[in-house]
Amino acid sequence: MTTNDELDAAVQQAHLAFLEARRVEPGKRASWLEAIADALDAAADELVPLAQAETHLAQGRLQGELKRTTFQLRLFAQEVRRGETLDATIDHADSDWGMGPRPDLRRMNVPLGVVGVFGASNFPFAFSVMGGDSASALAAGCAVVHKIHEAHLQLGLRTGEIVVAALAQAGAPGGLFSAVTGREAGERLVDHPATQAVGFTGSTKVGLILAERAAARPEPIPFYGELGSINPVVVTPQAWSARRHEILTAYVGSYTLGMGQFCTKPGVLFVPELDEDGARVLRETVAGSESAPMLTSGLAEGFLQARSEMAQRGLTELVAGGQGDAPAPALFTTTVQAAVQEPDIVREEMFGPASIVIQYRDEAELHRGVALLEGQLTTTIHAEPGEQVADLVELLSSRSGRVIWDSWPTGVTVSYAQQHGGPFPATTAPATTSVGTAATRRFMRPVSYQGFPESSLPPALQERNPWGISRRVDGEWHLTERGAK
Repeated sequence: MTTNDELDAAVQQAHLAFLEARRVEPGKRASWLEAIADALDAAADELVPLAQAETHLAQGRLQGELKRTTFQLRLFAQEVRRGETLDATIDHADSDWGMGPRPDLRRMNVPLGVVGVFGASNFPFAFSVMGGDSASALAAGCAVVHKIHEAHLQLGLRTGEIVVAALAQAGAPGGLFSAVTGREAGERLVDHPATQAVGFTGSTKVGLILAERAAARPEPIPFYGELGSINPVVVTPQAWSARRHEILTAYVGSYTLGMGQFCTKPGVLFVPELDEDGARVLRETVAGSESAPMLTSGLAEGFLQARSEMAQRGLTELVAGGQGDAPAPALFTTTVQAAVQEPDIVREEMFGPASIVIQYRDEAELHRGVALLEGQLTTTIHAEPGEQVADLVELLSSRSGRVIWDSWPTGVTVSYAQQHGGPFPATTAPATTSVGTAATRRFMRPVSYQGFPESSLPPALQERNPWGISRRVDGEWHLTERGAK
């Protein structure tokens, strides 16, 4: 485990690296991200077996997750080259400005400094050492100290070594990225005066402890935590009548995918009714699902306890589920009336292969059920073309960061319009995303320069645009294709 002295040294070195790296031109920073991606791809034959040994995940799943990780790095590199992360904006002096004479104002985003990142247990590549938080912080121009999750310690250590070596070979300052281990090191990382922000993916319990710690510092810092989500799915009466078997089969596939260890697993399905035929389809589909060991014994134990506590809330058991580290999937059903009496039915997460079918009698009752929901990463609606569902969609969007139509939430692409965040308790910062190109904004802040001479302006705001980046000038976008592929 990382000692206190080692943690202090890592953060201090990261701060010095940040001071050196924050002024580099976008092309150089982009090349660092690409060097990491190339190195991880080259080490795939070593890293994937390491991940298999520590997580029980299948080779194909891990290969796809590593591909996602390196794709994400290269996508960020393109954004950096074009200057998108800087959001450079220039307002020239205008004596005829509508509210009175306007001074010369120029604004750009600047990186915060050292970012502490906590890796997740359920994604050993995509939300781990060089996952979305680390990649977006480096793209923003920050330095990163990553706390490795103990669920895949050896993989984390080796990945960290590869990243450090790739950055050194690419000419990045030493200490721009480092990895630490152990609970005490994680706590000290949040407390360290040089740490300027924290990215976290994990349980609500641990996330809230760290968030309180970040807020209690003499100088509070932003804490970007992804905590928990039920990801409810709503089926309208018309969709239920038209394709209930198809919906139920896909639902089981979604909530059992990866042994239910996705942060976007659908934990609740609202349907108009569940007759014996529907129950039969569910039982048969669940029976055909394969079980595998969960990521850790601790996760399996926590899931079984959460499932047991949920069962005691008066739910009807459709499928009992199994025990042990590889529990067979479980499925429950209840009604909106019961959920109104016991709201934790739609608020407590069972992180693993279990879900609840909740039956509603009419539209008003459905809306009462949805109104019980807390903040979510996703909400989903299955409806038919032409069906009037505007009020329902508005209700769902008020409770989630991503609303999905006629699909399933287990799948989060990395792209420009992605929003992987949501109202509390899904996240601690609902205005941000941890996936997609907008994720860099968490680790930057805007600074305006008023009346500065050209020679004293940062390159991104100089009139001649030496970096050739995209900028907004006097309200009009001036785009560049630099870095586009």
